[in-house]
Amino acid sequence: MTMALSGKRILLVIGGGIAAYKSLDLIRRLRERGASVRCILTAGAQEFVTPLAASALSGQRSHTDLFDREDEADIGHIRLARDADMIVVAPATANLMARMAGGHADDLATTVLLATTLPILIAPAMNVRMWQHAASRRNLATLTGDGIHLVGPNEGAMAEAEFGFGRMAEPLEIADAVEGLLAAGGPLVGRHVLITSGPTHEPIDPVRYIANRSSGKQGHAIARAAAAAGARVTLVSGPVNLPDPFGVAVVQVESARDMLAAVEQALPADIAIFAAAVADWRVANAGTQKIKKNGGALPALSLAENPDILATIAHRNAGRPQLVVGFAAETQNVIDNAQKKLARKGCDLIVANDVSPANGVMGGDRNTVHLVTASGVDTWPTLSKADVAEKLMAHLARMIEVRP
Repeated sequence: MTMALSGKRILLVIGGGIAAYKSLDLIRRLRERGASVRCILTAGAQEFVTPLAASALSGQRSHTDLFDREDEADIGHIRLARDADMIVVAPATANLMARMAGGHADDLATTVLLATTLPILIAPAMNVRMWQHAASRRNLATLTGDGIHLVGPNEGAMAEAEFGFGRMAEPLEIADAVEGLLAAGGPLVGRHVLITSGPTHEPIDPVRYIANRSSGKQGHAIARAAAAAGARVTLVSGPVNLPDPFGVAVVQVESARDMLAAVEQALPADIAIFAAAVADWRVANAGTQKIKKNGGALPALSLAENPDILATIAHRNAGRPQLVVGFAAETQNVIDNAQKKLARKGCDLIVANDVSPANGVMGGDRNTVHLVTASGVDTWPTLSKADVAEKLMAHLARMIEVRP
């Protein structure tokens, strides 16, 4: 992980919800990227985590009291509101969001938030019904209308044994959002990067489909890394169980034909990265009704070949991206197959990996890749998918700089 936030100062406001425990990990994630972090804990937050824990992780004193004698001797709340590059509110509870929307200033957190001119990022966290309530929707509309940025919430299980939207975004997602908002520049500023991710679902009938085991984790990580590098990013995603990357335009598709249409609609692009695991075949005549068992005879499924998205874009005469990157998910002869794919598809680079079940790449969080070009092969050590994405975008930024 590079120090993408080196020298940046983050003021973290921790609200009073069970998700406050994630904020301790967020401190660590921000510091890993080079940021310094100072914390304000609301009274509610202190019921879940302690100022001592936040101070130990941030390496700086935590703040809790609007009328602290030591801080307020030099108007401490104004100093806190100025002495940072960004304020992050995580978790932003329903109550805290309501007080922010109403312009309240009845504790240290809300006073600082009202007194600041810094960019503010909120990570909401609350029960699904609280999130869906009309009052919360009004408060959110007010906050976003005031220019406050939003990350999450995600869908998932709640502490109350309920399920739905309201889970606070994960610390890595929040750190990515901070990085994206604070990127004053980057090697890909002014560039449009187009990325495909995830599987495609090819219908057999209205309830069944042909698919593969792709989770979309690598493609989505590449989209986050491209945005962090300053690019304008379009992500064309098949069906995945992942949150949309912050600051990225996401187009949701189902089939390979849908994906090709969305890719062509998103052009022109400077860099196109085809990380999706597109199904090679589809059922030629998918059933319009559920196919039923008929006493033992198996249904005959006639297959048709799907469009080759990578080759279609790489062989364009007009509007071809400067860099076209494909992925080769192989289970044997990885480099040899990738070299043949490079020549056959007409792309500039193939990212090859071994997706044999024993390697745990599909659905996992780590990857071992080989960068295959016409001039040779560069094999990288096993890395997290986030680190592969970051390293790949840095590599592509260097490649496009020397392109005519």
